[in-house]
Amino acid sequence: MIREIPRVGVYVCHCGANIAAKVDVEEVARFASKLDFVESARDYKFMCSDPGQQLVVDDIREKGLNRIVVASCSPRMHEKTFRKACQKAGLNPYYFQMACIREHDAWVTEDPGEATDKAKELVQGAVSRVLHHESLVPRTVDINPNVLVIGGGIAGMQAALTIADAGKTVYLVEREPCIGGNMAKFDKTFPTLDCAACILTPKMVAVGQHENIELLTYSEVVDVEGFVGNFKATVRKKPRYVDMDKCTGCGVCNEKCPAKAISEFDQGLSKRKAIYSPFPQAVPNTPVIDRDMCIYFKKGKCRACEKFCEADAIDFDQQEEKITLDVGAIIVATGFKPFDPSVAERYGYGKYPEVYTSLEFERVNNATGPTEGQIRLKDGRVPETMAIIHCVGSRDKNHNAYCSRVCCMYSMKYAHLIREKTGANVYEFYIDIRSPGKGYEEFYNRVQSEGVQFIRGNVAGVTDKAIGEDEKGKLIVLAEDSLSGRFLRVPVDAVVLSVGLEAAEGAEAVARMVGISQDQDGWFNELHPKLAPQATPSDGIFLAGCCQGPKDIPDTVSTANGAAAEALSLIMREKVEVEAAVSSIDAERCMGCRQCETICMFDAIEYDSALNVCVVNEAICKGCGLCASTCPNKAIGVRHFGNEQILSEMEGVML
Repeated sequence: MIREIPRVGVYVCHCGANIAAKVDVEEVARFASKLDFVESARDYKFMCSDPGQQLVVDDIREKGLNRIVVASCSPRMHEKTFRKACQKAGLNPYYFQMACIREHDAWVTEDPGEATDKAKELVQGAVSRVLHHESLVPRTVDINPNVLVIGGGIAGMQAALTIADAGKTVYLVEREPCIGGNMAKFDKTFPTLDCAACILTPKMVAVGQHENIELLTYSEVVDVEGFVGNFKATVRKKPRYVDMDKCTGCGVCNEKCPAKAISEFDQGLSKRKAIYSPFPQAVPNTPVIDRDMCIYFKKGKCRACEKFCEADAIDFDQQEEKITLDVGAIIVATGFKPFDPSVAERYGYGKYPEVYTSLEFERVNNATGPTEGQIRLKDGRVPETMAIIHCVGSRDKNHNAYCSRVCCMYSMKYAHLIREKTGANVYEFYIDIRSPGKGYEEFYNRVQSEGVQFIRGNVAGVTDKAIGEDEKGKLIVLAEDSLSGRFLRVPVDAVVLSVGLEAAEGAEAVARMVGISQDQDGWFNELHPKLAPQATPSDGIFLAGCCQGPKDIPDTVSTANGAAAEALSLIMREKVEVEAAVSSIDAERCMGCRQCETICMFDAIEYDSALNVCVVNEAICKGCGLCASTCPNKAIGVRHFGNEQILSEMEGVML
């Protein structure tokens, strides 16, 4: 129902040539000026610019406009921009409507005449709709100043340190026994070849000692409730069976433990004890007991670690516990997992012992690894020839179609290190070399000058079936040389598979828990790839590092700082406005079936058992309308998207 005489202003944007190249914007403005209730219609080169917004402000004040329509790009880009302009002029921001004539028209319509006609229809629909808009008032809520960071790799650590250095409390949760992530397994980093541990260890120590960081290792976030500024996270702390306050990190328990298990940190290439720290520089430097491998937990006897622990730190009675954290913002930094090449049988991984993944080779090459940094074959010989195969699991329609970005560079790093340590001939089999970072192309040229042989073409497979004498006892890489058009058989002593990056284990559960989406490859989706790369559609949830896609270390650190800046920007406000265009439930029509509660992906609906009705938590609701479309009794509506508004827009488009 229209409660006042509408006075509508319509503004058609050229968007440079983005719209004007296809749409006759002057004609659209003339058309709009003749529509009912339209008092002013203009076209302007860039409506989102300061002069463009000022046009709206001045017309509202001088012409008494009480409804505004801007025909330009998508609402995601600039709806907030023009709402603020309306608000600046004293008009309720919800008396604004946007017509998308760029993405929905100019960019997708070939014929200029058709594009102009479509723009007129979209503007007419927007004018018809805005007549029925109502004044809405956003709610303001207090913001909890604490931040939760999920994931303790380089991204999570950097984000935590940036926020903690700003004087805010950070809860850093890591599911492994210590922080460091995948970078802790590296030997050197490209292209500078500086020691990974030399870079990482000081950051780990800084995180562990920072007074504003509460480090929760061997823990997992299992539930997140609440809304922007007021999240409640439940964290499950697994028992270490070692008292962290008493333990001195002397390592005697590890020495005396008789039980051995495969070392996950060394990628299965070595053994560890049942009580262990993943690596010598681990933070925290408190061991954890592997319950599945401990003789005491399996057979009820042993307890050697307890007998020899002078600090009396062993506690077999520790139990799992759950704690609740109240935070205002959450940064997700769950990282990646390497592609498992065993599913690509042609490479021989798991079949031939001298075929390694990239992370396995990192551990072989690392001074703290199973071979103390000596590159040796399983029989102890120094390799004379080695092959490095690029794009294993990446740029492959059978596995992952995307480029993992880091594989070319770390492959060349391996080639350099192999040449440096063994003098072996190295063959790099690549599809394309991608080296776009600072100093990357120079490193590529350096490796070429060191005698590494680059062969462009797809690898058909790896076999041990020799043909000639020179192939006996060797692995043979079967490959195409696309530059010469030849098919090659290259005998080598060992093969390194440059595996790509995939979304981390459990990423789907994390996405559901914090209310964010994933792309087709499992990476987390940002709000906008250019304008909001660290934000997500869920307010107060931010992304850092490889959880949103493959990145090298510099980009990972940059995104971590970006996410930290976003979180700080939020919590420093102390209060935040919550969107007013949310769902509302008519208690008189609600029959308490709870279908809306089940379907809501944001957990914004709760059931009131006393009244037998459902209630919307407006601070959490995103106004998606899923509940409204599900309700069998039509008891739910979405403010700003009521039937009268939607139907009026549809009728306007079809007139």
